[in-house]
Amino acid sequence: MAIEHHVYFWLKDEYKGEAERAAFEAGLEKLFDIPQVVEGVWGTPAPVMDRPVIDKSWDYALSMTFDTIAEQDIYQEDADHHVFIDTFKDTWARVQVMDIQPH
Repeated sequence: MAIEHHVYFWLKDEYKGEAERAAFEAGLEKLFDIPQVVEGVWGTPAPVMDRPVIDKSWDYALSMTFDTIAEQDIYQEDADHHVFIDTFKDTWARVQVMDIQPH
């Protein structure tokens, strides 16, 4: 059964400059080259109307689809995934992961 992997990133203020954002976005793009990723997108908060249930406090979100939980587990251990983490972990004030098993 497929799994949707969602990751939200809050960047530290000192990493919100144009060059830092461009480097982070390039890093996100490289994650889609990992073989287990079926499809994926990354983005920034959409400019929807403000409502009490909307959280636009994050800076970037990543959404990926995997065919199985086992494939997502392999992705978690992939060397390129660890390169992304090691390269950017100091730029994050917070990271939140939410995985969804579609029905």
